Amino acid sequence: MSLHAGTIAALKQRTGRRGMSAFVEALIQRELERERLRELVAAAEAEHGPVDQQAVDAKRAILLRGNATSATDAA
Repeated sequence: MSLHAGTIAALKQRTGRRGMSAFVEALIQRELERERLRELVAAAEAEHGPVDQQAVDAKRAILLRGNATSATDAA
């Protein structure tokens, strides 16, 4: 694996020398999860048709309201 010197320097500054591997591991795991989710969405859309964006937006609004309520309750 090869990284640019500036990237390595920024990574060391953010994580310290010992935290670099864990940081990179977490990034890779997140990207793999995103790829798996994209594959699941593509498979679901192939079977059931495209996602209804209005339904997605409505569910997102409910989730965001729930998070705002949780944050308010925690304060």
